[in-house]
Amino acid sequence: MKRMTCRQLGGACDQEFFADTFKEMASLSQAHGKEMFQQQDTAHLQAMQAMQEMMQTPDAFKKWYQAKEEEFNALEAIP
Repeated sequence: MKRMTCRQLGGACDQEFFADTFKEMASLSQAHGKEMFQQQDTAHLQAMQAMQEMMQTPDAFKKWYQAKEEEFNALEAIP
């Protein structure tokens, strides 16, 4: 099990997520983002806007995603 924060994953807060795979981690982050969107949290809305802008350039998003996955893979597992 590894830990990352919303902020590490491109978000706007220090909410922690725990997962065994990066795919799981991304899913937890997306669910949190949807919740923050429903709450119309300003900081998260701004982070989502920046993410949407990056996704307009597929190569940029692909590089960002790969970097985050590498960051996850480099983390020490939590005992």
